[in-house]
Amino acid sequence: MAQWTSAVGPAQLARQLQAQQPRPAGPGAKKPPAYRALADGIRLLVLEGRVPVAARLPAERELALALTVSRTTVAAAYEALRAEGFLESRRGAGSWTAVPAGNPLPARGLEPLPPEALGSMIDLGCAALPAPEPWLTRGVQGALEELPPYAHTHGDYPAGLPALRQMLADRYTARGIPTMPEQIMVTTGAMGAIDAICHLFAGRGERIAVESPSYANILQLMRAAGARLVPVAMSEGLGSWDLGRWRQVLRDAAPRLAYVVADFHNPTGALADEDQRRQLVDAARSAGTVLVVDETMAELSLDDDLEMPRPVCAFDPAGSTVLTVGSASKAFWAGMRIGWVRAAPDVIRSLVAARAYADLGTPVLEQLGVNWLMRTGGWEEAVTLRRDQARENRDALVAAVRRELPEWEFSVPRGGLTLWVRTGGLSGSRLAEAGERVGVRVPSGPRFGVDGAFEGFVRLPFTVGGPVADEAAARLAAAARLVESGAGGGAEPPRSFVA
Repeated sequence: MAQWTSAVGPAQLARQLQAQQPRPAGPGAKKPPAYRALADGIRLLVLEGRVPVAARLPAERELALALTVSRTTVAAAYEALRAEGFLESRRGAGSWTAVPAGNPLPARGLEPLPPEALGSMIDLGCAALPAPEPWLTRGVQGALEELPPYAHTHGDYPAGLPALRQMLADRYTARGIPTMPEQIMVTTGAMGAIDAICHLFAGRGERIAVESPSYANILQLMRAAGARLVPVAMSEGLGSWDLGRWRQVLRDAAPRLAYVVADFHNPTGALADEDQRRQLVDAARSAGTVLVVDETMAELSLDDDLEMPRPVCAFDPAGSTVLTVGSASKAFWAGMRIGWVRAAPDVIRSLVAARAYADLGTPVLEQLGVNWLMRTGGWEEAVTLRRDQARENRDALVAAVRRELPEWEFSVPRGGLTLWVRTGGLSGSRLAEAGERVGVRVPSGPRFGVDGAFEGFVRLPFTVGGPVADEAAARLAAAARLVESGAGGGAEPPRSFVA
């Protein structure tokens, strides 16, 4: 029986390999043999999680043709990977990827580090901040006081607690978007909302248009659902949407869904203006595409003089084109797994009906906590604290990166939680690998693209500030020096850093 659980085609693997930037040669260093460069490229893809573990690789002849190299080069690369523990083979079953004993299993998402690892590793992988106390504690206490009547029921509310659905509808109405509670479904985080939407609207093999770059975890969710992702490049400089490209993709590819982050885009931080929002809704409506709008960063405006544009759903008064997704995770705390969908009532009914085969409902206690915070004004107080912390972290991280890595390029976003950085010609994948060795965890650009795009970028979230931001930038600079030197071995372990 074969040991592989998925397969990577030769064209796909060739695209990912050709998108990688070569490791810079140190002073006096010789260019590595072709087989060594190929083995190194495949190993990086495995370590990054962009080629899954236990994925069957193409046969030697197929990959050689796709890369226009000799079969001997591919055979030697595969042999080197087998010797290093990154490839296993069996006659008749082919070769499949593996990880050496003792190595952590890579993942294609951006999972947070376990708390016990935070003493020696600075985690810039997860764009989430600690809870804004005392409001988390107060929200939980308020929820406990209101729990007894619900405890006498079965506890399953597939559409969400009526009180929270009403509260969320009222908040949309206050933003100028008249909304009924029948237009709201409460979910287990924004990921739960988008997963439910994908299963309802986009079956296996359906096309979904996505911004390029886009949020890595959502891209992986859609891949796992069997979607065919159609990337739409951002405008020059990654400033915002390129409406010409969007209109062309929506017209030519006719995707069933399109996923966008209009408010402080993850990862670039871009903010779409009202005209762009109006044009995109019109283009999606004309193409018959359902537009899924992620508003999880919408409340994180960090500059006092910034006037926020109207929500995207304001340009879809009939509610037939735009599905809006919100969440407590970014604006409040990632541990509060509450999200929601705003859509037409018939869409909400379909999503709720499909939920019987998924998770049945969202935890009651957390819904009560969010409802208490929104009802009492605690939510606004907590979001103000969150903005202040994110603004301080942003400014500290920007100053530290500019000081330690002046050749890196980025635009300072006016909100959100992420900085999208061009790394001065260095490979983001190699920086991520070197960062693990010097004690800073950073996601490389290709995690946010499709098939190897954005190799020259990394994403830096505003999750650290003060001395920790300074240390993170210093460690990134050390990782950059390792990449520039072409060092392939280990580095000094990072000193413990607690602040």
